[in-house]
Amino acid sequence: MKSGDTSRRDTLRFVLAAIQREGVDRLQQTIERLSAEGKDETARQSYIAEHRPSDLDDLAVLDVLQKQAKMRRDSIDAFRKGDRPLLAEKEEQELAVIQSYLPTQMSDADLRSIVERVVAETGAAGPRDMGKVMPKVLAETKDRADGKKVAGLVGAMLKEKAGS
Repeated sequence: MKSGDTSRRDTLRFVLAAIQREGVDRLQQTIERLSAEGKDETARQSYIAEHRPSDLDDLAVLDVLQKQAKMRRDSIDAFRKGDRPLLAEKEEQELAVIQSYLPTQMSDADLRSIVERVVAETGAAGPRDMGKVMPKVLAETKDRADGKKVAGLVGAMLKEKAGS
């Protein structure tokens, strides 16, 4: 990059490598599946040429980006616990670059309203009903809210409801 932003350049290189790795992994899984089904080499090659499993669609790329963002968040937590502020700062910069390519995250107020509505719809009474609430909330907030954040909010609301 001509701007000299090496951190952004390196992060984008890591992300592109992860996307390519995902394509290779999908191709390998397809080959293994076809081999297990007893397909011969020509049948496997024709299937791969027709279906192109290594080409990722936008949802698959988005999934890779989300995994990379989660890895950075986990690294930030680990580096902070290990008293490594410089490494945590580097990971935060990488996370900011990755998040610029992800859909905007849902606000806390919007997330809270979805959780309240789903809790009311399911009739959840306490923390043991988390299994009823979580799948529905995650389906509505897919790609727009962190799973840990959702789980924390659902757990807090269900405990609050059980206590009242």
